[in-house]
Amino acid sequence: MVAPPAGGAVCSLTEWRGAPILVPHLGTLDAMDSIRSAELIAVGTELLLGEIVDTNTAYLARALADRGVDVYWSQRVGDNRGRITEAIDTALSRADLVLLCGGLGPTEDDLTREAIADAVGETPVVDAELERVLRERFGRLGRDMPNGNLKQAWLLPSAEALPNPAGTAPGWLVRTSFAGAPRLVAALPGPPRELTQMWNEQLVPRLVFPGAVFAAATLKTHGIGESHVGSALAGLTERANPSVATYAKRDGVHVRVAAKGASREAARAALEPVLREVERRLDGHVWGRDADELPTLVLQALRTQGLELAIVDGASGGALIDRLDEAGDDREGWPLTSAVIAWRDDAMAVLGAEMDAPASLDRDGADAQAIAAHLAETGRARCAADLCLALAPWRVNAMDGTPAGASWLSAWAIAGPNGTEARRVTLPELGHGWRRERVAFTALVALWTQLART
Repeated sequence: MVAPPAGGAVCSLTEWRGAPILVPHLGTLDAMDSIRSAELIAVGTELLLGEIVDTNTAYLARALADRGVDVYWSQRVGDNRGRITEAIDTALSRADLVLLCGGLGPTEDDLTREAIADAVGETPVVDAELERVLRERFGRLGRDMPNGNLKQAWLLPSAEALPNPAGTAPGWLVRTSFAGAPRLVAALPGPPRELTQMWNEQLVPRLVFPGAVFAAATLKTHGIGESHVGSALAGLTERANPSVATYAKRDGVHVRVAAKGASREAARAALEPVLREVERRLDGHVWGRDADELPTLVLQALRTQGLELAIVDGASGGALIDRLDEAGDDREGWPLTSAVIAWRDDAMAVLGAEMDAPASLDRDGADAQAIAAHLAETGRARCAADLCLALAPWRVNAMDGTPAGASWLSAWAIAGPNGTEARRVTLPELGHGWRRERVAFTALVALWTQLART
């Protein structure tokens, strides 16, 4: 025996391809399939070229995590027999379950079966029952089965076929071993509809998952960057169970807290104190949790409080209204009464807003808040709305020594019966579309925060 690696798992020394390696003892696998760790391999050159987005491994990673299985590695491999075999070999050295997606078709570049056979040292043969099922499937369609499809009837001595009622490619579940430890290799078809059905109906019932139960919750923030979130959560993000991780999203930074326990109750009990601590450290920046969507929260609050909203958009080019419209499938009680989108000052005249007044407004952006407030108050009066949310037109921000063109300045303002609130929004030059979306979400957070206070 040798010293355990970081994390405390006991290891033994063995060889792989002639080189010494450490193999973690993950616990005794009863017979073949008490799975604690898994590795995902997505097969297909189209994935490497960016022609297809790999959604399969994301789906399977979530499904495995929900069942208490750790996924430490995930990789994409092109349609090359040697490289797929190498990926399987590597995965077998470090995971209980190796799960492949794709490469089960009938063509010459569908090489997943061949690579699995190479990795486990077995020769595939045509299974008579699988061949019969395939030929009957083609017969029902009134077509002859091409010879190439016969490879879809292959089976290894250590493999069990996984039926595929949604397609012609059966899956495989192979029982093998590595350095004396039982291993499983499963191959699923690439089309997501076929993969999800085979995973749920065929593979999951054949596997024994660990007793640990997974629980997770996500806090959604805005107005604070990912690096600042990381600093605020110092110490927490280094934990293993519960774990804390940050993700930059289009609506802000998300913080995900996840925990494992012997039961769902135990997992939640471990999760909740850490979740409360994260929320405490990010006080004032959290706007939602889990499945919450910001536009939906805003619309629900407006409806609940019986308020009508007008929008004057001089900065997002309609992105602000689009976000609300996408969330508002139910038009009953629709709270958005009117909206004006205009880039140029003279176009704002439709509101009756005199953009050159008050005279103190600095058109170079020094008083963007006053401009937004002026638009919000004018829009509220003109549209006879309870609230008006306004975005000031963009200006290059060259204040405080900032080089011209390095950042952009706008502002949001909300005018209501209790007065007007306004704030500046300064963003770096990262593209027009990015600025539009960021200022739209910033304004929605401001509106949601105000509605939540009332």
